[in-house]
Amino acid sequence: MSILDMNNKSSVPQKTGITYLIATVAIVILEKIYRLFGHGVTSPAMTWMFLFPLAGGLLIYLLNRAKVDIEDAERLRSFSNLYHSGIATLTVGSFLKGVLEIAGTDSVYLLYFYIVGFGMVLLGIVPLLSRASKGHSEPN
Repeated sequence: MSILDMNNKSSVPQKTGITYLIATVAIVILEKIYRLFGHGVTSPAMTWMFLFPLAGGLLIYLLNRAKVDIEDAERLRSFSNLYHSGIATLTVGSFLKGVLEIAGTDSVYLLYFYIVGFGMVLLGIVPLLSRASKGHSEPN
């Protein structure tokens, strides 16, 4: 294994973490701007929607610190895509719920965002947790 390959492997979780951090900051800014134009009406769903990408990025960071082989899971793109899409679905669902609460209405379809989002996150995280429980962690 070359040094270039080892440096590339360590940058995958870092890039993912930075992406989630940037998404969290962008969502906080979006919520603040939406609040300015909301005429003083706020929504808890919109106020706290930044927690989904923050928790998603924190989970990736903690698994990386626990030496779980995230790079190997990144090779399993379908599971990785499920995880990231689940976080995005939860964030969008929270945003839509906030918009509808501010507008004074509701929708029965909002529940599906949370069901599908949490389902995708769980399906995406299963390979990481199963590899950690089987002892497939990186050597020190």
